[in-house]
Amino acid sequence: MKITAVIMAGGRGERFWPKSRSDHPKQFLSLTQDGETMIQKTVKRLLPLVDKDDVYIVTNSAYTPLVRQQLPDIPENNILAEPCARNTAPCIAYAAAVINKKYDDAVMLVLPSDHLIKYEDIYISTLKKAVKSAKDGKNLVTIGITPTYPETGYGYINFGEEKGDVFEVKKFVEKPDLKTAKSYLSSGKYLWNSGMFVWKISSVMKNFSLFMPDIYDGALRIGESFGTDNFSSVLESEFEKFRSESIDFGIMEKASDIYTIPGSFGWDDVGSWLAVERINETDEFKNFAEGDVMLYDTKRTTICGGKRLVAAVGTRDIIIVDTDDVLLVCSKNHTQDVKQIITQLKEKNRNNLV
Repeated sequence: MKITAVIMAGGRGERFWPKSRSDHPKQFLSLTQDGETMIQKTVKRLLPLVDKDDVYIVTNSAYTPLVRQQLPDIPENNILAEPCARNTAPCIAYAAAVINKKYDDAVMLVLPSDHLIKYEDIYISTLKKAVKSAKDGKNLVTIGITPTYPETGYGYINFGEEKGDVFEVKKFVEKPDLKTAKSYLSSGKYLWNSGMFVWKISSVMKNFSLFMPDIYDGALRIGESFGTDNFSSVLESEFEKFRSESIDFGIMEKASDIYTIPGSFGWDDVGSWLAVERINETDEFKNFAEGDVMLYDTKRTTICGGKRLVAAVGTRDIIIVDTDDVLLVCSKNHTQDVKQIITQLKEKNRNNLV
């Protein structure tokens, strides 16, 4: 059975503002020192398992030129533009229906475009186990991440009995408070929810028909029109009618035959500016500096410079990001609040900075 991959690349990456902007979001940025962008890394690490002709990118229609520019080897018909943002469930149904028209059925990997993986061989080995489980039945498989600390910013997967290479999923749980996260870690029965999924198209579409029949019907109409002259009009008409809902809430929390595989391959979701010091080399004082930067008596500071010199004196635990039109200075304790500045900019009609 053909193995395909769907890369979800429609997000805005607001917590990486001001580098990430509405017209050039995080997945199209290089946040590591090798110069490769997040989406380029995502596709490249898959190629031992999935042929490039079977990699599909689902993205906002405004980002289609960026995808073509950064991924010139991906067939143009494999770039699936969303006319509007509708969360992950409609995104996945759209892609599944299009691929289903080509192959009738196939294994489908669903992956975010903005994660980093340190140990790629282990990652591919883990995906192969998930593919085998997906082929064996009507299984919906999710890749969980073995937690290494009590993270409160992730959802969790509570798993149960082991069945071969996979574990039964007992339930998905929302982001916990610190006390609860510590109990999850100590129990050894919880994984971080990575947002990576593997299933046969027939399996996930059956669940769409059961739990999200309106999206199922609309996706079928989109798939049937793919490659025809009226595809654009059908896509726009049907997609705008979809409700915005995640695949976790829409299907994974309701379906049966849900399994997970614990992943220990150096995963990082690169969710905020805090990730920069995790994924890059720092100096002896835990500073990361990029660009024209000078430091004195500075510790645990991340600086992403621009065209001008950035000097930091006596700073502790802050993040500085300098661009042509914005300077961000942020306490490491408030990286999740960067989006609040974007909200204020929109309220003040300063959308040129968003």
